[in-house]
Amino acid sequence: MARKRRSSAAESLKRRKDGEVSLSQVEEPDSDRRLIAIFVIFFILIPAVSIVVYKVKFADRVIQTETSIRHRGIVKTNISFQEILTEHSKATENSTTRHYDYPVLAYITPWNSKGYDMAKIFNSKFTHLSPVWYDLKSQGSGLVLEGRHNADKGWIQELRSRGNALILPRVVLEASPSEMLKKKKLREKAINLIVTECKEMEYDGIVLESWSRWAAYGVLHDPDMRKMALQFVKQLGEALHSTASPRNNQQHMQFMYVVGPPRSETLQMYDFGPEDLQFLKDSVDGFSLMTYDFSNPQNPGPNAPVKWIDLTLKLLLGSSNNIDSSLARKVLLGINFYGNDFVISGDSGGGGAITGRDYLTLLQKHNPSLHWDKESGEHLFMYRDDKNIKHAVFYPTLMSILLRLENARLWGIGISIWEIGQGLDYFFDLL
Repeated sequence: MARKRRSSAAESLKRRKDGEVSLSQVEEPDSDRRLIAIFVIFFILIPAVSIVVYKVKFADRVIQTETSIRHRGIVKTNISFQEILTEHSKATENSTTRHYDYPVLAYITPWNSKGYDMAKIFNSKFTHLSPVWYDLKSQGSGLVLEGRHNADKGWIQELRSRGNALILPRVVLEASPSEMLKKKKLREKAINLIVTECKEMEYDGIVLESWSRWAAYGVLHDPDMRKMALQFVKQLGEALHSTASPRNNQQHMQFMYVVGPPRSETLQMYDFGPEDLQFLKDSVDGFSLMTYDFSNPQNPGPNAPVKWIDLTLKLLLGSSNNIDSSLARKVLLGINFYGNDFVISGDSGGGGAITGRDYLTLLQKHNPSLHWDKESGEHLFMYRDDKNIKHAVFYPTLMSILLRLENARLWGIGISIWEIGQGLDYFFDLL
């Protein structure tokens, strides 16, 4: 509408100026002079002043936006392999700017050491960092917490000198659940081992993974055992919440819990559902939702189709238009920074997970054409190996990651990344 108004006024002014040339002796009426004055004020002076004020007031924001990866023309569906190979290492020098205000949990694994460096460089992009260090195991009639040898205190100190991300190592509960959950002394021992380790190592809390293990053991199919399992998680959270943070005595230790997504539209006994979420919400600070690994070598396909993600969130939280915002913020949408290279010819299938380094090698070797799958919201490409066997490769791109980051924003939830040592450098510019 403004363009039309400007065009109309400009044409009127032009016609009047033309008239002045041919009728130079005719005195210009007062109404014409007022029209010109109005035009100059509203369409020249005010916009000019507004631009100056905006640049002065928001100078930093303008600089950040202009250098953002989103303005480099490479966050798109029609990406080429050449663009990825050229741009992937060009992460912005401004590693502290965050584009989202929701919680961001990032996992780091010892077997992909690049993650340790990424955590230091992009520390301020994350609210929580979880190095994968510990396992709680059965030992004879007791329990043992293994993994302190993985801990790197120097790395933790450097992280804390660079930013405020909380350090919550992951603990996988490998102990036999049929023994541990039934015996009060073992439950208390498990909680004591974890809380003591956090105190001694000055962690900010932990991330616990046990639900998938319990499901594999068949524990969650038994209603009584299922209740005991949930009660243990709650007690652990309460114990951590009653322990002061090593960095701030005014705050308690934090507790994140890993949960798997349901595999069908109907929740099963072994699925983590909305009632479980409600039961644990006060004792758990965040639920790391594993919304990835949708496909496998026996059933190749996308890693995390967006429709499946939305279905999972709807089962847990209800409609996105009518959810408890404080509870939703505790749900951390899982985003994979790894991909899969599946064998799709032959009867046996095959293939498996690949890292960013593997992905770049495939791009360099095969120069493939990338295809955007609208249904899944992921890129993929096909190639034939040296034995003429056909492969399908699914690996995250800037567009697929941005789609999920925005989806998290719309749901009012956070994100969890598995894991940052497997991604490409410019992924972090999106966070």
